Amino acid sequence: MSEALPTVRDLVLSRTEDDSPAMLFEHERYTYRQFTAGCAARAHLLADLRADGPFHVGALLDNGPEYSMLLGGAAVAGAAVVGINPTRQGAELARDITHADCSLIVTESRHRKLLEGLDLGAAAGRVLDVDSPAWAAALAPHAGAEPPLADIDPLAPYLLLFTSGTTGDPKAAICSQARLARIGQVMIEMRQLTRDDVFYQVMPMFHSNALMAGWIPCLAAGGTAAFRRRFSASGFLSDVRRFGVTYFNYVGKPLTYVLATPEQPDDAVNPLRVVFGNEGAVHDLERFARRFGVPVQDSYGSTEGGVAVSRTPDTPPNALGRADESVKVLDPDTGEEAPLAVFDDTGKLLNPDEAIGELVSMASAPTFEGYWNNPEADEERTRGGVYWSGDLAYRDAEGFVYFAGRNFDWLRVDGENFAAAPVERILVRHPDIDLAAVYAVPSPTVGDDVMAAAVRRPGAAFDPEGFAGFLAGQDDLGTKWAPRYVRWADALPQTETNKILKRTLRRERWESDDETWVRGVDGYRRLTPEDRDAIRAEFEARGRLPVLDV
Repeated sequence: MSEALPTVRDLVLSRTEDDSPAMLFEHERYTYRQFTAGCAARAHLLADLRADGPFHVGALLDNGPEYSMLLGGAAVAGAAVVGINPTRQGAELARDITHADCSLIVTESRHRKLLEGLDLGAAAGRVLDVDSPAWAAALAPHAGAEPPLADIDPLAPYLLLFTSGTTGDPKAAICSQARLARIGQVMIEMRQLTRDDVFYQVMPMFHSNALMAGWIPCLAAGGTAAFRRRFSASGFLSDVRRFGVTYFNYVGKPLTYVLATPEQPDDAVNPLRVVFGNEGAVHDLERFARRFGVPVQDSYGSTEGGVAVSRTPDTPPNALGRADESVKVLDPDTGEEAPLAVFDDTGKLLNPDEAIGELVSMASAPTFEGYWNNPEADEERTRGGVYWSGDLAYRDAEGFVYFAGRNFDWLRVDGENFAAAPVERILVRHPDIDLAAVYAVPSPTVGDDVMAAAVRRPGAAFDPEGFAGFLAGQDDLGTKWAPRYVRWADALPQTETNKILKRTLRRERWESDDETWVRGVDGYRRLTPEDRDAIRAEFEARGRLPVLDV
């Protein structure tokens, strides 16, 4: 019965009398007693400000104690926190806020300008800055107050986490208090985390990795959270030593960035005990473990929680790992299980057309908590009683799962998901572009790079400086959205119904006969045969050549 399910509220209030360290941030220090008091005060404030409609609070904040106490306060009050991504811009940002039915936005002065001039829907005129005198004054009457009484439904939305799907705008994945609390318990058991651990919390807190792999296991274990506003590769090791960090969670490329810093002979002299994350480059997992003297545990999982794949010690290079028997690779058109992968002596996949299918779970559809205000996406994700991840994969005869990319209408860059459609809508504003297709191509490190194929207007030449200037002038272009590669063409491969064949574009990547440009530190330049050789050599150096051969 739902009344018996543990909640995040339970976890917060269980620390009310705890004087052990809870949060470290810059020069600030908080005990759990202070943390829970801060959560209680914010719960009262949120309850006072509750408007008609969904009790949804948008959080447009950097990492730090304020974000953590807002999460705790929302749990105590029974509100849902909507993680707002500050890399979204203009109309796209406004769409996220209104789609999630935010009735209040909590932000800070450094992000306030992102909201200026936007249609905020129910949150219009209801924006609070946590570094303003007005915020301090609003909290003051609730200082020292007992937590408010609240009738909490453990299965009601607690987090709305934006994640891109197969088409169009991002979807707001629902996570309940019960699910997040359960994730916290599972994490501390699997990673053997305790109240003596210090959790380095630098992944952006609007992202599921930060909350599910960092914030909630720290709270569940009663450990100490060491916050930094944003991740910094150059500040990583000094922070680890200064705060006494024993646990670090990541998503995407942070390991790559840290490894790019100058190596020192004493790098392994640090308190790190566990590093856990998703989507780390295989080549970097071993290097990081060796350089810093700490095991790295990388796995596959999704915000929605539908499919999980875990690495084992015998996992082959470039494989995700093994999953339980409920996880399969199905042909999305027929629903039949895809044949097993066949490799040559070099590890190249010989039967990609047959072996590659969509990674699914035959068991998790009933427990999928859905997307906010998007029944069509719910149905698509769980059609036929099967949970469809949207990720492409193949499986070998030993049961190891290999990631083969994502649906061609969405991308994942530096650990962030976004759809191709909004980028395409921006590119066709360019006066020399008639049609644009945006799609993912493999990054030599991890995840995707953005590639755009543009059908140019007759007689138009690619102007690299002008194109870079055009992108810089688009207020709604996300910070991860600018194409790394641009294919400048008179025509693109299409179906008989004039649908662009993104599968073909992705396979051809930067190796077509069309004019192709690549973005470097000095802007866009024409790609040469020597550049193509250098790109392939980088993939080879990182052990990722099989990704190019899929």
